[in-house]
Order: sequence, then structure tokens, then C-alpha cells
Amino acid sequence: MLKTLAATVGAFSFASVAAAADLGAVDKPIKLAVNEWTGQHITTHIAANMLKEAGYQVEFVAAGMMNQFQPLADGDIHATLEIWSSNVSDEYAKKVSEGTVVELGGLELDAKEGIAYPAHVAELCPGLPAWEALKACAPLFATAETLPAGRLVDYPADWGTPGADRMTGLELPFKAVPAGSEAALIVELKAASERKTPLLVTFWQPHWAMSAYDVQFVDLPAGEDACFSDASWGPNPNAVNDCDFSPSRIFKAGWSGLAETWPAAAEILTNYTLAVEDQQPMMGAVDVDGGKVEEVVAAWMAENEAKWRPVVDAATK
Repeated sequence: MLKTLAATVGAFSFASVAAAADLGAVDKPIKLAVNEWTGQHITTHIAANMLKEAGYQVEFVAAGMMNQFQPLADGDIHATLEIWSSNVSDEYAKKVSEGTVVELGGLELDAKEGIAYPAHVAELCPGLPAWEALKACAPLFATAETLPAGRLVDYPADWGTPGADRMTGLELPFKAVPAGSEAALIVELKAASERKTPLLVTFWQPHWAMSAYDVQFVDLPAGEDACFSDASWGPNPNAVNDCDFSPSRIFKAGWSGLAETWPAAAEILTNYTLAVEDQQPMMGAVDVDGGKVEEVVAAWMAENEAKWRPVVDAATK
């Protein structure tokens, strides 16, 4: 994908402090990592604007998600704001162990992967979101290539087979058909939503399509570690993967010298959180509507000052 900070204001939370922290080296720019996906760009630009409001200079550094931790440890990058536990390299844990990288707390985005459907499908398959409802409803989802089984549109083949694994584990009468790409998944969601036709798909949040097409997740048994290694665990005593995806944790990290060099900035970045309900529409404004990240973020911040201003004020006033 942590909730030890005190008060919550809107989508953001901040710890109570007795006194404001020093700003530190305001003459030196704070360098923030920019990774490969739109959501991370939004997360990072919000953080950058908060730092600027506090009086700091900010620079963006293009950095791959998997290879950003060495420059972070070296102080060539000072913070990275959206690390997914489901897709983080072993290098991160190594640098934390060495003390050259420090965790800055959870971003608190409600990250989730799962088996999903557009909201209208619940009317076609009574009993949803309970996973057991899919047993009786499977024929509704069937296509010529899957008959008599229902069709599950799975992740693209090179992303693995998580949807297929769950159909097998839970003994659901569905055939998983890999999507050709992320774009193909979106085409399926758009078509089903417009035509009000049945669709079952492997999907994730944060993603702009979750909001655009009112996508809901099927309630599956909790994705505990034992589910993936012990067949006796879960509703199917003869198979593993009879459960939901493992929970994802999304968190932030910084250079070990961050707090010493920019005390208030470290406090701001540590206490900064972002709600998925805020991030997803901004992703859509960029990826679907063609907006610029800077402009979309600026508009959101102007309309939602109560959600981020207290974090800045707590660190600086």
C-alpha cells in the first residue's frame, strides 16, 4: 500500500506540535522525486506546493520507482512521496537498514486491487458485492469465447494472472481473459457503463476510472498471507488464492539528512496525507481531459485549502 498522527482535517492529518519547527536551509532547493505515473505526479506536486507555501524552494527530479533509492540515500533526491509496498525494490529496505533513507509515514491513499464491476452490475447480479453471488450469475457474463463460463477481463498477460488465480481458488465458473493493455481495460469499463452490460474485471485504485465509471469491488475473503501458501486456509480447502489481494501500503520516504537540513519541511512531508477521493478525479482531469498536472493541482489546492493549509501552519507557525 500508519495512522499514528493525531487530528485529521479533511483528507489531510497533522500532528499537534508545541512549537513550529525551524525552516532550516531555505536557500537550498528541496528535490522531490517524480516517478512514472500520473497519480504520483499529482501527489508530488501537492507536496511541492505545500513546501513553497512554507517558504521553500523545490525542484523536481525524474526518477524511476525501482531505482530512486540510491540517489535518495546519496542526498541527490530529498524525498519521494508515493511508494507502493506491492511494487518496491529490496533496495529500499537495504537503505533504511543502513540509515541513509528514512520513512516519512503513510500517505494514507486507500490503495486496493481486486475483482471489480461497474455499479450497475449489482442490479443484474443480485447479491453483489458478496463474491458468492458470482456463482449463480456467471452465465450473465459469458461470451462466445468463454461459454458456458462467465468472462473475467484480467490484467494484461505480462502483469501476471491475479484474476485467474482467484477464479480458480474460489472455484468460480469464470474464464479469465487477459486484457491487451491498461487502455483495453478502460475500454471495457467504458463500454459496459454506457451500455449497462455485465462486466467483471481485475482492477485497482487509485485510478481515475474508479470515479469516472463508479467501479465497485467484489467482497472477497481477506487477503492474508496464509491464503497464498496454505490450501487449508479459506473457503476452498483444496486450493490457495481463495481470497482477496494482499493489502497495499502507500508511504513516503526521505533522505536521512532531510529533518536536519529542513526541519519544518520534514514535518510537513511526514504529516502530509492524501485521500483517494481527491487524487482520482485529478488523475482523470489529467489523463482523460488533457489538463496539465500543475494547473489541475493548483485548482484543487485553491478549492481545498482547509485540507492542506493546517499541515503547513502546524509546522511553520
